Amino acid sequence: MDAFYASAEQAAKPSLRGKPVVVGGIGPRGVVATASYEARVFGVRSAMPTAQARRLCPNAAYLSPRFTLYRQVSEAVMELLHELSPLVEPLSLDEAFVDLEAGGVPAETAAVRAVGEKLRRDIRSVTGLTGSVGLAGAKMLAKIASEAAKPNGLVVIEPGTERELLGPMTVRTLPGVGPATAETLRRAGIHTVAETAEAGEAELVRLLGKAHGTGLYAMALGRDDRPVVAERDAKSISVEDTFEVDLTDRTRVRTEVLRLADRCVQRLRAAGRSGRTVVIKVRNYDFSTLTRSETLRGPTDDPGVIREAAVRLLETVDTTGGVRLLGVGVSGLADFTQEDLFAQIATERESEELAKAAPEPAGEGAEGAEAGEERPRRWHPGLDVVHEEYGAGWVQGSGVGRVTVRFETPWSAPGRVRTFAVGDPALRPGEPLPLVGGAPEGTQSSEPAILPKSLSPAPPASAEGSEPASGEEMSSR
Repeated sequence: MDAFYASAEQAAKPSLRGKPVVVGGIGPRGVVATASYEARVFGVRSAMPTAQARRLCPNAAYLSPRFTLYRQVSEAVMELLHELSPLVEPLSLDEAFVDLEAGGVPAETAAVRAVGEKLRRDIRSVTGLTGSVGLAGAKMLAKIASEAAKPNGLVVIEPGTERELLGPMTVRTLPGVGPATAETLRRAGIHTVAETAEAGEAELVRLLGKAHGTGLYAMALGRDDRPVVAERDAKSISVEDTFEVDLTDRTRVRTEVLRLADRCVQRLRAAGRSGRTVVIKVRNYDFSTLTRSETLRGPTDDPGVIREAAVRLLETVDTTGGVRLLGVGVSGLADFTQEDLFAQIATERESEELAKAAPEPAGEGAEGAEAGEERPRRWHPGLDVVHEEYGAGWVQGSGVGRVTVRFETPWSAPGRVRTFAVGDPALRPGEPLPLVGGAPEGTQSSEPAILPKSLSPAPPASAEGSEPASGEEMSSR
C-alpha cells in the first residue's frame, strides 16, 4: 500500500486530500509512522522524530493513528491476496508476499502483469486507496520492484535482467544490510550491489562472517531462495509506551506496568495463545535500556499471573532517575494454558482487598464519575467523533478546555469546523466510517460543506462582548 496510514486518513478526511499529512505520535517524543507523499517533499520520513518533522513541515496535519481503520482496510486487502494464492506471507498491515505459482498463474510476463494490474484495480475498488505491485522470481526482487513502482504503479523484473538492474543500486538495497554492515563494506570500498558481487564470496565472508557474507553474496547476484511462508509463528507478544514526560513517581511507574500487562494479555488472548516467560522493558531518562524476565512454571494467559510477575520484575529495577519508556511482553508462546493455583489465590486476594478499599457509590455523583471515565482524557487530533446535532466528524485540535471538530465524512465535500467545550455532553467518540460504499444509514453528517464567503449565510447577531455558544462556528480554516 502507498503511504498507508496517511493515505487512509486523506481518504477519510476530504479536507486533507492533496495536503501534507503525518501520522504517528503527536507528543514531543512521538515518532512518525507514515508521511503522505506531499509531506515527503519536505523531507519528512517514517521513524523520524515528530518534533523534527514539525520543523521541516510545520503546516502538515499531524494525526494520531487509528489502527481500527487500518486493520479493516488491511483485512480487505489480504482477502484479495488470498484469492490469488493460498501462499500469502504478510509482512505488516500494508505489505505481503504472494506466491503466484501456487495460485496457478503461468510463469509468463503477460500473465503475471495481468494479475498485478487486476490486483491494483481491485484494491482501489474495495478500499479506495492505491497500492503498488512488484513482480519477480524471488522475494527480494519483488520487494525492490514494488518500491520502484511507488506510488500507484507496477514493475516487473524480467528473468535474466536481475544483475543488470541491481548493479548500480546502493548496497543498502539488499535485505540484511543495515547501517553497521554498510559502514563495514564502505571501509572496504564497496558501495553498490555490483561492487558487492565483484568482491566475491570469500572477501564478504572475511568481512562479515560466514553466514552473513554467504547470504549477501547470493543476493548481490540476484539469488534469493527464501520461500513464501503462509503462516509465521509469533515468538512473542508485547506492548510498550513512550511517555511525554519522564516518570519519576514509583507508584505511577507501577500503575503503568500493570496497565501494559493488561494490554499484553488482551493481545495474547486475541491471538489464542498463552506464554511462559514474562518480560519487562525499561528505558531510562538517559536512553539506557534494560530488560528483566521471569519464566513461570507453565504457560498462562491469566492477567493476575502476568501482572504479578511484571511487578516482581519491576522491583529489581531502579527507576528513581526517570523512565521514558516501559514495555511488557510474553514469550515462550503455546496454544494452551497451565493454571497456576498459587497465582490464582493471590489474584483473588488482591481483588478482595481492592473491593474492600473501593469507596461506596454515592447516587447520582457516582453515575457522573462513571460517565466521566468513559470520556477520553484527551481529544487527540484525527480521532473520530459524533455530535448529536452535527453528526460525524474528526478532531482537528484541542486545548485550553476547547476541542475543534471538522464535520465531514469520506463521501462528503470538505466540511465546516466548529469548536466546543471539552466536556460538551453532545460530543462523544465515534467509530471509523468506511472509506468506500457511501454513507451508512444514520452516519451522514448533517453539516453542509464549506461555502464561499459570498454565499455563506450571515452569522446571527449577538450581544456585544458575549461569549460564543457551544458549537458555534469558530473557524472555517
